[in-house]
Amino acid sequence: MGGSLVIRFLDLQAQYQSIRDDIDSAIAAVIANSAFVGGPHVAAFEEQFARYAGAAHCVGVGNGTDALEIAIEALALPPGSEIIVPGNSFIASAEAVSRCGHRVVFADVHRESYVLDVASVQAQLTPRTKALVAVHLYGHPCDMDALMALAREHGLAVIEDCAQAHGAEVRGQRVGGLGDVGCFSFYPGKNLGAYGDAGAITTQRADLAQRCRMIANHGRLAKHEHEFEGRNSRLDGLQAAVLSAKLPHLGGWTEHRIAIADHYLRELAGVGDLVLPVRQPWARQVYHLFVVRTARRDALMKHLAEHGIETGRHYPVALPKLRAYRYLGEPDLRAFCNRIDATLLSLPIGEHMTLADAQAVVSAVRLFYREAEQDEAPLRRSARAAG
Repeated sequence: MGGSLVIRFLDLQAQYQSIRDDIDSAIAAVIANSAFVGGPHVAAFEEQFARYAGAAHCVGVGNGTDALEIAIEALALPPGSEIIVPGNSFIASAEAVSRCGHRVVFADVHRESYVLDVASVQAQLTPRTKALVAVHLYGHPCDMDALMALAREHGLAVIEDCAQAHGAEVRGQRVGGLGDVGCFSFYPGKNLGAYGDAGAITTQRADLAQRCRMIANHGRLAKHEHEFEGRNSRLDGLQAAVLSAKLPHLGGWTEHRIAIADHYLRELAGVGDLVLPVRQPWARQVYHLFVVRTARRDALMKHLAEHGIETGRHYPVALPKLRAYRYLGEPDLRAFCNRIDATLLSLPIGEHMTLADAQAVVSAVRLFYREAEQDEAPLRRSARAAG
């Protein structure tokens, strides 16, 4: 396998070729109708995706980060409110809080699923806490029942960051309709990806949906009738049409991701020092990423690259340790999220892979640990002899 690229981390070209007629027809329809901003294609996708997420309303916006900012703004929290965010996530989960004039408070994450740890959230609560961002990270949902119970007890708003979790479920209910508001990214590499930036906001609340729609469209619902200052963050017709064309395929793609993940979980169990992700029994994990932990992360990553296997690091520096958050003070290095960031490695997963590809990854990983064992055996024998 060495020398040439064998397995890509992401292959959008292969995905396109598999549904080329659907995509080409969708794009052609938008061009034929000149329906580039707003219009029937956006309305159709909003309706389809609301139904998919089990939410009453869906508002298409420009990208996932805008979705978070608009949702937080629409909640109309007191200025300078504290909002709890997991320490292991993409920066958008936290920067949206700051950019809306609120204060980020980092909580730790669960040791098996990497999502918000409920006990840590509870430990961070103060009278200034007004909301929390439940990031369904890597495709594994948060325990929304526990988080919503805590939120109701303390009068907190709950923002679901669903950017990596299209179709994930908590006890049979899909994410995006469980908190006060759900925020989705359709960045091209997501499980449901557009052909550029795109996002959406979902909610069960009509008042919140209307407020989000107005914020995203210059503070108006009708042309020239601006009730307040908003912004420009609209889902365009081309992206909406692409998403509508892809949505019927998402279920099959997700099942394929789960099959790849199951193969990894079965075949990599007990290999070296690998710590595999654990799927909670109440969760439907959609495996946007398959993230393992190993103290040999960089060496394993290099080994896999030499064998033609692309990998990723999500995320190599925990949010509290980023330069952007130095103003919050020194991070708690005892926190799990701050101790394991340098050990996280994302193995390739997606509908572009076959089970044979997954087995090739497994074989390369096993080879790495066999070679490491052989290299270390003489050292162990010398140590025993010296002892």
